[in-house]
Order: sequence, then C-alpha cells, then structure tokens
Amino acid sequence: MLLKSFVTLSVLFSYVLGAPEVKIGDTTVVGRDLTESKVEFFGGIPFAKPPVGKLRFRSPVLKTRLDTDTFNATEYGKSCLQPPMFGPATGISEDCLTINIYRPAGTQPEEKLPILLWVYGGAFIIGGANTYDGSGLVSRGVARGTPIIYANFNYRLGPFGYPQGQEAHGERELNLGLKDVIAALEWLHANADAFGGDASKITIFGESAGAMNIGTLLLNQDFEKLVRGAILESGSASSVSAVPAAERDSVWESFVGSVPSCVSVATSGKTFPCLQDATEDEILTSYLEFVGTNFMAGLSWVPTLDLGPGSLFPGVPSELYREGKFARIPFIAGTNLDEGTLFAIGFRSPNATEAELRASTLATVSPSVDPGRAARIVDRILELYPDVPALGSPYGTGDELFGFPSIYKRASALQGDLVFDAPRRQWSEAAAEHGLKAYGYLFTQPQPGDPAAGVPHAAEISWVYGTPPDPSPSAQKFSEVMMDYWISFTVNLDPNDDNGSERPIWPQYTDQDPILLQLEGGNTTAILDDYRKEPIGFINANAPVFRK
Repeated sequence: MLLKSFVTLSVLFSYVLGAPEVKIGDTTVVGRDLTESKVEFFGGIPFAKPPVGKLRFRSPVLKTRLDTDTFNATEYGKSCLQPPMFGPATGISEDCLTINIYRPAGTQPEEKLPILLWVYGGAFIIGGANTYDGSGLVSRGVARGTPIIYANFNYRLGPFGYPQGQEAHGERELNLGLKDVIAALEWLHANADAFGGDASKITIFGESAGAMNIGTLLLNQDFEKLVRGAILESGSASSVSAVPAAERDSVWESFVGSVPSCVSVATSGKTFPCLQDATEDEILTSYLEFVGTNFMAGLSWVPTLDLGPGSLFPGVPSELYREGKFARIPFIAGTNLDEGTLFAIGFRSPNATEAELRASTLATVSPSVDPGRAARIVDRILELYPDVPALGSPYGTGDELFGFPSIYKRASALQGDLVFDAPRRQWSEAAAEHGLKAYGYLFTQPQPGDPAAGVPHAAEISWVYGTPPDPSPSAQKFSEVMMDYWISFTVNLDPNDDNGSERPIWPQYTDQDPILLQLEGGNTTAILDDYRKEPIGFINANAPVFRK
C-alpha cells in the first residue's frame, strides 16, 4: 500500500511539473524531462508479458495494453536475470522485458521521426538497457537539424534467453533472446506513432552480442518487414558458431541439475514444467552457482542453429550468404583495431603455451570434420598467426610485450580475427556481391588506460553515445563526427549527409571497391579492406569447418 501511494504521488508530482505524456491505448504514460539535454524520457514500459511461471522459457507474449489508467515511466525497468560482474546481483528480475524511449522535447505524434533502436552486448549472459543513455544521440540529432528518437530495451539472457538442447528445440523455444528482439520491434511498430516516431524508419544497432543478435536476424528475409537499416558494431551472424541443439544437451542438463527441486528430471528431456514451477530465487541462486563452478559452460548460452518452422537461426551463415538467403537491409558493419585483446587475457599468464592456443582453436572446429583435416587447418592457422610480436595485437606496437609473454599478442590477433574481423569481412563481401548497400569501418581511435589492450572490443561505444573517455575538445569533436555518421545513416540510410560536422565521405562497400572508413580523430580516412588478407582469407575459405 505504501509503495502504491508513493508511485501515485510521484505521478501526481510529475503532472504538477508538466512532465511529458503520451497516450498508449487507454493509458496515459508519464515520462520525465531531461532538462539539460532537452530530451524527454519514457522508461520501463513493458513490451511483453512478464516471462515468469508458465511463461518462463517460452516465447514472449506481446503486451498489447498496460491495464492501468496511468503508467509511471520515469525510470528504467529492472535488468534481466544475470550473474553479477562486480558485487552482488541487484536490480534484476525475471519481469524485465521493458522498453525505453528518448525523444526531443516537445515532439508531437505527427512528426514521424526516424528511430534508432539499440541492442546491448554482454556475451549473451550480462547486460541491460539502463547502462545506455540515449540523450546524447537525441540531442545531437536536434543540433544538426535531423531529429531522431532513440530506444533501447531488455532481452533475456543466459538460460532464460538462450535455452539449449533438444527439449528446447522440440518445444520450439530456442533463441528466446532473439524472439525478445522481435517482440520489442513489434511493440515499436504498434506504438511508435504515440511518441512521434515512424515505425517504417527503424534502424537497429548493437554491439558485440547485440550485433550478433542483429546479424543472426538478418539471416531471415522477413526481418525486412521490421527494420529498414542496421548497424553492427563488432559482431556478425558468423561470430557465433552454428551449433545444433543436440550438441548442447549436456549444458542444459548440467544447468537443470543445479536446481535442487529439478535434479531428478535433469536428464529426462522433460525439464520445462519443473523449471517453470521453481521460484525465481531458487532458479537464480542455482544459475549463479552453476556459472561460478562451470565458467566455460556459462558462456554456452548463445543463439543455436534451429532448422524448422519459425526458426530465427535458419542455417550456417556462410551457406546462406553464398545462396543470397538474407534480408536486403542496408547496413554499416565494423570492428575495432584490437578486438581480441579482451578475450586473450588468459594468455597474459607466464604459463600460457602454444598448446593451449592450439587446443582452444581446435575446439571451435565442427566435430563432423575429419580429425586429421581439422588438425591440418588449425596448424595452418597457427602458421598464419606466428609468434612474432610485431605482427600481433595490439597492432602497431612493434616488439613491445607490455610485460607479458609473446603468445598474448599472438592469441589476441588470432581470436580477434576468428570471432570478429573474419566474420565482418565475410558478411560485407557477401552483401556486396549480392548488390546490398553496405558500409564498413575500422575504429582505430587510441584509448586511455591499459596500453596492452590497444583499441579493444567495445571501445567505440562511448564515442557513438557522445561520452568519450577523453574529455578534451578534440575528443568531443571526433565523437560528434561518429554520432553524425550514425544519425545520418538512421535518417537517410547513408552516413554522408551535409548536416552536422565536416567529415570525410564514407564510401560504399562494393564488390569492386571493398573500402572501409578508418575512424580515428584527426585521421579518419578511406582504406582498402585488405588488412591481414591471407590469414583472414584462410579462415573465411574454411568457414564451414568452423560452422561460420
């Protein structure tokens, strides 16, 4: 009762201050003004029914009405269940499928502004919309005379978003996180006009796992009905191996076996009813313990190959690319200079060996490949990524080892290309071959902090959002350049409008001219997409071996 009274008073107080409102069906949705940025925020709006109880491990059920006269949308909703990165797990809930809208102050329903929709990353196990403040992008859109609406949302993570194994496949409940993305888009299509947005002009963008989600959805031609543009930052469909559900039974069984009330059914192939009856506290506690004792298994919650009706991961990307079976949606796709450094931390150990690097690479090969052939391919890859520090990542640092063994730079180069750069080039080349409008980039802006990380994975995000880690005027200027490219693409499906900052022309990526834009303050320029041509070419020539 006290909580309800507090919420009511908060909403009434908002009315007094003239807080922004929109009408969704019969409900008045009350947001708040972000005064300094002249932006209006509407947060925590449910786009699907709470995925709890019998809806746990089920496809999202779209929320078509809010079932209240007034809805307080002044704060973000809680993030989805996930293990803590630092300290205890707080601010999380199964009831997490909410969306957030940022729009220019005073926007009217009839304005029909383009929409930029963000999908966060986090290895499919962590992340949340509340980490990303879209007010900078919205303010920049207004300042340059091309106003946009920014939106983001939560999608389910870990076993809740990416259940594994044949049971989930049989129930048609694989890839729930991908289905959450679709549900958020469907909600936007139904309600964008209330916020002054144009549902026919949605550009979806994301980083890392977010970009991989988008890349996977681009394998579905029906995705064209929901978005008209895409921006993929450090992630493509083939960044995730196309592993069939049957190979992941052991992961699912181990997870279910960690839930005390469901141990007896862990290997039964009929675990959903028991898991749906478990309390949120029990299932979260069990999941956290599972991740703590099975770290590598904790990274197994990823999109799964799903052959059958309603599939959102309908085939091996390289095969679908070759056949031209993907959505014809214009896009930007790029990577950062040193994508692999974050994922090669283990090779900073003085005890790291080439044998470990070989084993981790061999583990990515499909088990259907003849062992002798698999060994030869991996050995050739190791030859193409030699133990020569000047060739390793962070790139451009010569023989500097930063106090670590040389295998760290070698592993960083290999892992970055295998997961990020080779898939990005594979996708760009396939799209260009089929005549799709595409742009590519390589983000090389020097970063403060750990020099051994170089320009690491995720480094570009703060620059895109207008909050660069360097507070200098030159850094802010370069951040505005990046925002202008992203906003221009959102508005025009072309990053080269004449609004905002002066900036170099970004050439289209074509079959004849595979050009990237090197994004670096003071040195933004067009470059040929031929870096590490031989090793990346070898990886992509053997993409089916790696199920990419």
